[in-house]
Amino acid sequence: MRLIRRFEERAIELVHSGEIVGGIHPYIGQEAIAAGVCAALRDDDVITSTHRGHGHVLAKGSDPVRMLAELTGRATGLNQGRGGSMHAADFSKGIYGANGIVGAGGAIATGAAWAAVKEGSDRVAVSFFGDGAVNQGVLLETFNLAALWRLPVLFVCENNGYATTLTIEQGVAGSITARAAAFGMPAVTVDGTDARAVRDAAAEAVALGRAGGGPSFLECTAYRFDAHHTWEHKARVRYRTDEEVAAGRSRDPLDVQGARLPEGARAVIDAEIEAVLTEAVAFALDSPAPDPAGALDHLYATGLRGRNGIGLFEGVR
Repeated sequence: MRLIRRFEERAIELVHSGEIVGGIHPYIGQEAIAAGVCAALRDDDVITSTHRGHGHVLAKGSDPVRMLAELTGRATGLNQGRGGSMHAADFSKGIYGANGIVGAGGAIATGAAWAAVKEGSDRVAVSFFGDGAVNQGVLLETFNLAALWRLPVLFVCENNGYATTLTIEQGVAGSITARAAAFGMPAVTVDGTDARAVRDAAAEAVALGRAGGGPSFLECTAYRFDAHHTWEHKARVRYRTDEEVAAGRSRDPLDVQGARLPEGARAVIDAEIEAVLTEAVAFALDSPAPDPAGALDHLYATGLRGRNGIGLFEGVR
């Protein structure tokens, strides 16, 4: 959790300095959800993430050094600088990609769960999404298929109270968990600021999926401490009062978990994380940008290389 928090804070610094182009969606305040869920998973289990996905990628075990290089668009990044903040993937850790399309990861995770069943594997898949995604048709259709086929998939709704600037009261009718329960899957709400509570709930759902019990739904309530997107740091958008943000910050998931550590252990962890991220920043900034000549590589699974724009229009004037 400390790694995720400080990774995001260092990334925000790189946004402000111009090293990360386009900004990021900070995960600050929601660290216990990613850490708790991924603590219940095996290395070969699969996750799909969201536009606010750095925490999930790090919690599943991806290298923070290469992840930061990816955010800065370097050739040494997880995806050679092609994925950036919202599309990072690491197949070696079962991370089938962050996704800038709201709710789209649910169908991908469900496909991965279906494939696992067909292979005779007991792998499970997890789809993370925000409260705004529960209004997306693709996610509801995915619930239906996952329940019909009793697939080993865990749907994790990170309810931070806002879909960008729209409050959940303004955007979501009824109960979030009731939507999942309507498809016949177990659905519970858990305190998303308590990593232990999240882990325990996720572990129960994962065990059910491995045993052939079908999908489950977990709503994790938390509060997003920082901006929806770092663009807000310049635009100064006002949709939350200072009092609301202060109240939301009063229950910090790092303090909740940190209070469980032996005296002095938290300081040791903090120092270790600072060393890792200092290395990550140096590595990213010292790494080369991708060669433009390879811009069309990796378009096709077969390895076929696409033609460049000039080639398409040769002889046409």
